Amino acid sequence: MAAIQADSLDNAALYRLADAAVARYPADYQGELGLLCRSENATFELRDRQGRRYALRLHRGGYHQHRDIVSELEWLAALRETGLEVPEPITADNGETVLTLPLGEDESRHAVLFHWIDGDMPTNAVDPRAFRRLGEMTAHLHRHSRTWQPPDGFQRIIWNHQTMVGEQGHWGRWQDAPNLDPRDWPVIEAALARIAGELEGYGQSPDRYGLIHADLRLTNLLLEGDKTKVIDFDDCGLGWYMHDLAAALSFEEHHPRAAAWVDHWLAGYRQIAGLEQADLDIIPTMIAQRRIQLLAWVGSHAQTRQAEELGPDWAAQSVRLIRRYLDGKLPVGDE
Repeated sequence: MAAIQADSLDNAALYRLADAAVARYPADYQGELGLLCRSENATFELRDRQGRRYALRLHRGGYHQHRDIVSELEWLAALRETGLEVPEPITADNGETVLTLPLGEDESRHAVLFHWIDGDMPTNAVDPRAFRRLGEMTAHLHRHSRTWQPPDGFQRIIWNHQTMVGEQGHWGRWQDAPNLDPRDWPVIEAALARIAGELEGYGQSPDRYGLIHADLRLTNLLLEGDKTKVIDFDDCGLGWYMHDLAAALSFEEHHPRAAAWVDHWLAGYRQIAGLEQADLDIIPTMIAQRRIQLLAWVGSHAQTRQAEELGPDWAAQSVRLIRRYLDGKLPVGDE
């Protein structure tokens, strides 16, 4: 799969698509749309005439097929049956939960309308202990994944070493990351060789590799009192369970408190599920691989606000972390 760029549609075009999507739902769901964010997808808040809120997700083009999104919703439905609070889609007039909207003659976009989930998004600046709750929720998801039998036709993205950081990776080439000095490429290449060997030894047995969220960061966690809720399963797919720990640190592995975040995450995870020594030993490899994967993401999304806000030193920080990995250290922190 070639790298998929961030959505090139302007806001006016996105609003037209959003209006077309909402028109396909029953009258009770008609109301006012407001663009919440543009990241991989465009997310709108919909307020109906009674003031009730919903979240409309417009998928970017070329990333997921219709069946992929249906499969995501099937996993969400199974998770809700266990009592976990995750997004719940709304059925459109045609009886479908995933809409396909025409865009020009040969292109279309998918859309899903979800019930709104209340809660506050934690940040590491406010309370890094939120990583404990993040670890707990991740363990719940992993425990479910290890025992759940997906329905026939279930289809989600595959996350392995090649699709994350290979030449044909889903997010592009790490070599294209802005501000990455080509003289540092050999450092990354040496790390990739070591990562490949470590992951081959770790393997993909069912207790180590299965259906994961793949982007379970604090930004995708909502807290309401004692309740912990998870959103944005757009990248969920088959991958290593411990990759979800690496994903929890995304873009901020160089933060001075990142090592403490790892400790909090692990403490929370162990409240729900056990970890073998091999799982702990593979953590540095997972973090290093994720940071290289994010270099690829930044390269294919260089024009997005999120990529620009990382700043000019982010690539150099990445190289420093990767050197730490090659030195046998946990690739986190500011030293």
